Amino acid sequence: MSALVPALDYIAVLIFALTGALVASRAQLDIVGFAFLACLTAVGGGTLRDVLLDRDPVFWIAAPGFLAVAITAAVLVFFTAHLLESRYRALLWLDACALAVAVTAGVGVALSMGQPAPIVIIMGMITGCMGGLMRDVVVGEVPLVLKQGELYVSAAFAGASAAVLAGWLGAALWITLSACAAVTLTLRAGSLRFGWRLPVYRSRPPRA
Repeated sequence: MSALVPALDYIAVLIFALTGALVASRAQLDIVGFAFLACLTAVGGGTLRDVLLDRDPVFWIAAPGFLAVAITAAVLVFFTAHLLESRYRALLWLDACALAVAVTAGVGVALSMGQPAPIVIIMGMITGCMGGLMRDVVVGEVPLVLKQGELYVSAAFAGASAAVLAGWLGAALWITLSACAAVTLTLRAGSLRFGWRLPVYRSRPPRA
């Protein structure tokens, strides 16, 4: 656990930083804006997780290398984003991968601290969803987590719940975390590729 959770955090930071930089390219920001948005996206969810769990210090303060990874990703995208035919499509799929890894990282951290099942699920969802939410709000876009009916927060919830269920069944840690990532990515990818949706509220005129 001591080696696996930081590795998941590093992977999540890298992929989320790439999405933040892609959003910065769509907003036509300068290179400092790229770095800021990449770092915000990369560490936002994990920071909130650590604050709520009272982890001291927060993961990127304990290991500033996380920021170096995010800034490197931002610089890379700054010089290469123009090569992508569809930056928005790349953003969606990178974000889906980042969601799966980040939810798994959040679940792993909560499990390592011996948290009960509801907290494990919530920490997974926060780690996976909050960085992207901050990213989209800052640039004034409709957050991906709130797109009508799409499986995003629900995918994070299902993935974290799958991890809890696997733990209850006595599965090994790697199976527990793999189940979390697989369920999250499958649902999010299905929403993107096949249009899987949840029913949404439809207002109706008041009865006479």
